[in-house]
Amino acid sequence: MIEEKAPGSHILRDVFAAFVTGGAICSVGQIIMLIFEQFGADKETTAAATSIIMVFLGAFLTGINIYDDIAKFGGAGASVPITGFSNSIVSPAMEFKKEGYVMGVGAKMFLIAGPVLVYGIFASVIAGLVYFIWKQVM
Repeated sequence: MIEEKAPGSHILRDVFAAFVTGGAICSVGQIIMLIFEQFGADKETTAAATSIIMVFLGAFLTGINIYDDIAKFGGAGASVPITGFSNSIVSPAMEFKKEGYVMGVGAKMFLIAGPVLVYGIFASVIAGLVYFIWKQVM
């Protein structure tokens, strides 16, 4: 009975939408990198500036309610790139907009981002240690 009532799965359409969305986001990032390289920036500066701009774009598009539509269409294609990270931080904080942009959105954004950053840094340290030990053994 549940299988009859459940909506059908559109796997091929969902995979295509995720591919197109993720590809478009990565293409924007690549264009930003090429612009920085065109102005003579080194690889480290280009990579850092591109990441910062992409995080800003994800947060900005979330703030003006556009990124949710992109994510609804693209699914994982919008969630996996770095813009999905900024969306996941800004989106819950936007619920506190009525408390003000500084004490509402700004304060809640740091409360939400804190655990994400702590676990991300912790996981990268563990991965680095495993890699270091692996290289020493091999």
